[in-house]
Amino acid sequence: MTSGNHDHTPEEERRIREAALDETIAESFPASDPPSSLPNPDEHDAPGSGVPEGHAGDATVRDNREASRFELVTDQGIATLDYVRTPGSMVFVHTEVPIALRGRGVANVLAASALEAARREGVRIVAQCPVVRKYLQKHPLTTGR
Repeated sequence: MTSGNHDHTPEEERRIREAALDETIAESFPASDPPSSLPNPDEHDAPGSGVPEGHAGDATVRDNREASRFELVTDQGIATLDYVRTPGSMVFVHTEVPIALRGRGVANVLAASALEAARREGVRIVAQCPVVRKYLQKHPLTTGR
């Protein structure tokens, strides 16, 4: 996909494509309707696909509905993914990971768990949080059934 204007540099063309992708991801979409052009639904579970093995895998993500956030509790702190629920959607707003847990794939674990919860509930996903948006870019079928 290009802008149609051949006067753009390759870097400008890349930015145009990324901006279009960002707009698409920012829009809500049914959790049960991933685009049909996406790759294998099991791709996000492949080795090297994001969450390092052995990191954050022993902790459990829980949905703390009273606080409107998903939580991953460890002895090094609590990582959170804040959301807003509406009758037909789940809006992912902000992810916070303690410094001691950064670089271990904790944000990816939170995003995957939250997206799976939205898929199970059959609600629309709105990814305002940059972490969730990035996760969806890398793992678009996380929301597929």
